Amino acid sequence: MSKRLILGIISFISIAVILTAIVVVSNNRKENLEEEVPPVRLNEVLTNEMSDIPELYALDKKVKSYMRRWHMKGASLAITRGDSLLYAKGYGWADEENEVEMAPGNIMRMASVSKLITATGIMVLQDRGQLNIKDTVFGPSGILNDTTFTELIRDKNHYKITVEHLLRHQGGFRRDPLFSSRDVMHQLKLDHAPEAEDFYKVVLNRRLKFAPGSWQSYSNFGYLLLSKIIEKVSGQPYDEFIKKEVLEPAGCYDMHIGGIYYKDKRENEVRYYTHEGDGKYIEEYTDSGVMVERCYGGNNIPMLSGAGAWCGSPAEIARFVASIDGRPEVKDIISKESVELMTGYYDKDTFSLGWNDTHPDKGWSRSGTLAGTTALVKLFPDGECWVFISNTSTWKGPRQAKYTDALFRSCRELFSGKLPCRNLFE
Repeated sequence: MSKRLILGIISFISIAVILTAIVVVSNNRKENLEEEVPPVRLNEVLTNEMSDIPELYALDKKVKSYMRRWHMKGASLAITRGDSLLYAKGYGWADEENEVEMAPGNIMRMASVSKLITATGIMVLQDRGQLNIKDTVFGPSGILNDTTFTELIRDKNHYKITVEHLLRHQGGFRRDPLFSSRDVMHQLKLDHAPEAEDFYKVVLNRRLKFAPGSWQSYSNFGYLLLSKIIEKVSGQPYDEFIKKEVLEPAGCYDMHIGGIYYKDKRENEVRYYTHEGDGKYIEEYTDSGVMVERCYGGNNIPMLSGAGAWCGSPAEIARFVASIDGRPEVKDIISKESVELMTGYYDKDTFSLGWNDTHPDKGWSRSGTLAGTTALVKLFPDGECWVFISNTSTWKGPRQAKYTDALFRSCRELFSGKLPCRNLFE
């Protein structure tokens, strides 16, 4: 073999080795870059200026008019279509005393919108085969079969309660005491604010009001039990499981269990305001005798757990809805079958799973009300979703949702066609 041929072969091999190395390094760098790209954290990047659109100034005017009518200090609105975030804007004050204006990244208590998150957590566990919504809750073969529960139950009809009954508010419980801490303290002669086990005692040792599944009666207590079921089945604290296995997979990184007092608020959380009038100031939930503003000390917010304790922004709530709506644009975190179970409609007297209502002609809705907040999530049949939260409660209480719904319908008719074609989720 000639010297020239040998040198040519060596050169060819060297070039091949170099090119292979370049390809390998390039692929590794690409993989590393993909791994290092942080997820979009909506509340850190969204600003009011992004939705400051001249064609929608009249929309802003209508929202502000609605707030003035109901004496709301601040509010935030997010709108999606086809799982794309088109609009996200804050109005008024996030904290009037400190002159902090509301922004789309401010988080607020979402009250019973939390139930939608809890119901989704149950469906995640069902998709994994760790439970079934037809499983019984109590009794020897129930999920909550430890002595904490078995020693309390006297009415064996409790053993007929299923996970689905709790999701649909069909458990049949006579009491819903989560907003009656002081009454529970007096009844049980406690020298401390009631804990979950104390609420179990005042509810589970009484006979049921109706046979499980035969009727419905709205029950925050039922969703407290669902929170406990999630803990028992997953082996994790409720909030940790929800954050890791539900919210983060949905692209929501700034939702948290709320605090009780103003001093407990997070950096980007709003100040809450109770409407003026009788009941604005009440005795502290600890029975200390101290008078407090109802939204700060009137209730033990963390104790509400999966029934009403979560805080978040409308934009992230809209992102969450996009991940459980069965639409193809944003990957769902639950199966198609679970989406259908959650949104299946029976009649006006049957709650959907997590949602208030899923009427096929009216859309899917989930409302929430606490002292200091009012919230509504509405996914319309055409795929447009509107999310509104205010940091001020009104004297209408839970009935405020119908007025917010009317605002949505009016604004959609006037402004839906003027919304920009874009996706702020990206």
